Amino acid sequence: MDKQQEFVLRTMEERDIRFIRLWFTDVLGFLKSVAIAPAELEGAFAEGIGFDGSAVQGFARIHESDMLAKPDPATFQILPWRGESPGTARMFCDIVMPDGTPSEADPRWVLRRALRKAADAGFTFYTHPEIEFFLFRDSKAAEPVDSGGYFDLTPHDHSHDFRRQAITMLERMGISVEFSHHECAPGQHEIDLRYADALTTADNVMTFRHLIKEVALEQGIYASFMPKPRADSAGSGMHTHLSLFEGDRNAFHEPGEEFQLSKVAKAFIAGLLRHANEIAAVTNQWVNSYKRLIAGGEAPSYVCWGHNNRSALVRVPMYKPAKGQSTRIELRSPDPACNPYLAFAVVLSAGLKGISEGYELPPEAEDDVWSLSDPERRAMGFERLPGSLSDAIRAMEGSELVAETLGEQMFDFFLRNKRSEWEEYRRQVTPFETDRYLPLL
Repeated sequence: MDKQQEFVLRTMEERDIRFIRLWFTDVLGFLKSVAIAPAELEGAFAEGIGFDGSAVQGFARIHESDMLAKPDPATFQILPWRGESPGTARMFCDIVMPDGTPSEADPRWVLRRALRKAADAGFTFYTHPEIEFFLFRDSKAAEPVDSGGYFDLTPHDHSHDFRRQAITMLERMGISVEFSHHECAPGQHEIDLRYADALTTADNVMTFRHLIKEVALEQGIYASFMPKPRADSAGSGMHTHLSLFEGDRNAFHEPGEEFQLSKVAKAFIAGLLRHANEIAAVTNQWVNSYKRLIAGGEAPSYVCWGHNNRSALVRVPMYKPAKGQSTRIELRSPDPACNPYLAFAVVLSAGLKGISEGYELPPEAEDDVWSLSDPERRAMGFERLPGSLSDAIRAMEGSELVAETLGEQMFDFFLRNKRSEWEEYRRQVTPFETDRYLPLL
């Protein structure tokens, strides 16, 4: 038994933890959980907990259904919303087959595999997400709990108390928060998590989404990570800051270069741009995701990059003198309803492809891309991002990069699931159609 496992067992006893929730994520990014008693934990560390993989989205076919969930002791945290005594803790799990090999359908393994490829090239991948979400009065109608706007301080409402309680709980679980504020739309909020390696960040995003919903439930309101819940309001994104490190050195930083960007950073951006359409179905995986991306504003619709340009797909934040370690890029397309393990994996793969193949970075977009005319955008070579889930599926279908990153089993399931979602959506008769056409036709 290693030291981390011993620490977990000792803490369980000292803190009177009576229940352990083992968490893992299905292919679509939904959190799964199984509870075990403390007496079962040593066995879970050694052998894993068996479950029927065929009952979980995308995990296994009937004839290969036996799978094991092995808890990762490095992710042990006590759940702050379950009461003080007796306590409940959680750990994320890696999913393995009965012979001990990693499951090809485990999103955590997909990200681990991509991170190993980066490590082989000498890099550690760090991410820092800005997570937006809405607070509604209930789940039946998208009625905001407040009427605030960007950075507004709105006293005597749910929002102030909500963010304070949520951040306190996140910090108690070891998840550091950098900023929090009210966003542009009524009821919309943003909480930014601090930089961490991509696997830790993905675990933190899953914990964050669950915790935010728990706090909202406790306060009698409803939290939603739907990318575009209201037609008359801005959508919710998960702008993600990215950097590669070589040991303790930021591989994206090169003093004296334009914007202090190294050749590695420029090639990484070029990889993101060239493969942007192929990875869109993963970073923006729902029909509703594209209602946000076609709406304009600060949601990107075109494949381009810019220095401090919030209309671009990739933004290079303003350089801070004497802070070369903070040099980074910001990818603005992902939304908070994606599977973070898969999203980070395909983003990393696209960037690494740019580095390994020596992609050239095209000229930056200096203007607000939305203010340009279509002929101007075409002349500048700004390709459109997919305008619908159907467009994104078509782009992903022929992508060797995404197929290699996800693996054959997950790639096939993901595409089948998304095609099914799109076909179901196409059959719907929407309120727009009945409101517009019924009185006329």
